[in-house]
Amino acid sequence: MRMPRIDPLVRRLRGAALATAAALLASLAACGPTQPPTFEKAASQVTDDLMSQTQKLPAFIARIERAVTQAPAPPTYAVVIDPMLDTTTGEQTTATTLLEQRVVGRIKARFEGFEMLPFQAANLSRAKYLLTGTMTRVPSQKTRKVLRIDLALMELRSGSVVAQATTLAREDQLDHTPLPYYKDSPVLMKDKVIEGYVRSTVTPAGQKADAYYLARIGAASQIHEATALYNAERYQEALGQYRNAMTTPQGEQLRTLSGIYLSNVRLGRMADAEKAFAQVVALGFAYNELGVKLLFNPGSTEFWADPKISGPYAMWLRQIARQTIAANVCLNIVGHTSSSGPAAANDALSLRRAAYVRQRLIGETAALGPRTRATGKGFSENIVGSGTDNAIDVLDRRVEFKIIPCS
Repeated sequence: MRMPRIDPLVRRLRGAALATAAALLASLAACGPTQPPTFEKAASQVTDDLMSQTQKLPAFIARIERAVTQAPAPPTYAVVIDPMLDTTTGEQTTATTLLEQRVVGRIKARFEGFEMLPFQAANLSRAKYLLTGTMTRVPSQKTRKVLRIDLALMELRSGSVVAQATTLAREDQLDHTPLPYYKDSPVLMKDKVIEGYVRSTVTPAGQKADAYYLARIGAASQIHEATALYNAERYQEALGQYRNAMTTPQGEQLRTLSGIYLSNVRLGRMADAEKAFAQVVALGFAYNELGVKLLFNPGSTEFWADPKISGPYAMWLRQIARQTIAANVCLNIVGHTSSSGPAAANDALSLRRAAYVRQRLIGETAALGPRTRATGKGFSENIVGSGTDNAIDVLDRRVEFKIIPCS
């Protein structure tokens, strides 16, 4: 049987496509990192780069070849998307949500053979690939702010990264406000799972993704479903879903426990909320570090005046004191500030705030006196560093509780 002949037109189109791709790469290289494209253009480019690694030919050439040769259509592969994150904070934000929408929309519009599925437990069993993405603010001496966008496509069965793409983009006044769950969370969410997600997203193609992250992907899908319910203000349903996640292997994570705490607060169940916060503290101590969002009035050591914000602080400190005694550990209480104002003034202010928190803990349990110390870091260890003093850089105005050897 003779093989069907490939039409010369197909060969010419194939050559033209490859030449166009080469010219595009050369153009991008010429632009260099000092002249990144707009966010919208960068999102399209990085998606095309990622998906081109999965195909031997551009999609439109493949369609022409199938028409000429009457070859069958390629198989369709299911892809689940673990929601994209801000690398700096480990949070989902308005900007990371926009990035995810642009990437998924581009894949659906331009690349055949992929079915994009929501990040749900039921979809993991039928999906072949897992898509992740991160957005990182890049330090720049230019007045225009720059972002780095990373995407990765992983094969779920083997745990290998099959494609990875990176690009820079102009920030273009993107909205980095955290989604409601992350905005409301009492603690910093960047734990080992989030760190594994970030590492996997920058892992080169052909290498293994982070094993710790992948081992918890089933629990992560349930946590995501619960978080989506919380963001939609369906707190009773969110609470049930978070509790379900806790019963799964690897489901005991800061994100789960924080979700149980937050849902109970929203439902007015403060006794249950306090029990959940105690578990948050205990797990943070098991990780040897706990970052808590304790906000202060500007320039002072008094907690934020709005009781909607600072109302739970007394309970938080009570549980931190109790869990410190229960775990039989010693703590370095580290104060941080945002980057607004002189460095020396912020160093002193952060130390005073840490000392104030230490005195509050000692007031709860006198035995903590010799087992705690206060340290001020000013803005030297900012996570966000925007200096906006609003919801975007709230993580910069945190107090950390770090486990230290007891002398």
